[in-house]
Amino acid sequence: MVCTPHLGAATSEAQENVALQVAEQMSEYLIRGAVSNAINAPSITAEEAPRLKPFVALAERLGSFAGQLTDAGLKSVRIEYEGEVASMNAKALTSAAITGLLRPLLADVNMVSAPVIARERGVAIEEVRREEAETYESVIRLTVETDSFTRHVAGTVFADGKPRIIDIKGIEIEAAFAPSMLYVTNDDKPGYVGALGQTLGAAGVNIATFNLGRAAQGGEAIALVQIDGDIPAEVVAKVEALEHVTQARALRF
Repeated sequence: MVCTPHLGAATSEAQENVALQVAEQMSEYLIRGAVSNAINAPSITAEEAPRLKPFVALAERLGSFAGQLTDAGLKSVRIEYEGEVASMNAKALTSAAITGLLRPLLADVNMVSAPVIARERGVAIEEVRREEAETYESVIRLTVETDSFTRHVAGTVFADGKPRIIDIKGIEIEAAFAPSMLYVTNDDKPGYVGALGQTLGAAGVNIATFNLGRAAQGGEAIALVQIDGDIPAEVVAKVEALEHVTQARALRF
């Protein structure tokens, strides 16, 4: 047996070619979002990058939404792609969703490390593709199972390219993501909306948008409220203490 060092890139010609290739690939990524020949990241062609970009943002924010509301240990994640998005690069989308899911726990996690960390923690990740979507052209549906509950959230991208939530726990609701939001679950009873607005107003918290959804008349309801600026923890506690409110949580995106 003859052992030799690895000299494949030691020639001046090879080093020049590698340098050019690296510069071209970095340029493609910075200008078009294309990723090629990456060792530990999903490959994305220049052609699919513009089409994929808004859905990567959607997947990451759906994961972030679920992650910010998850306090128990993760057991499994199921990501369903319905409609046109089912034909896209699912590996990149799944990496984005897992990144968003883990970031509330691990601030420095990214699309490269997130799937690895999830596997190391024993989190099962499942991808499902369906060519047809019932209501929207494309839907990403995220289901997170923990030791104590199962959480479900779905979203889509409209023609304006902005991601939106369309379903939380089986409750239809349409809301755009915003930097600062308040998530509230409550019983569908008269007086709740007024009490919430009064509580926020008394604390000097301005409401930008207000989106509501409910399972049935008098049943469980959800509010997603876009807030101007951060909402203090003591104000969130006051909202959670309101009659008919079961949970209140500040969200950041």
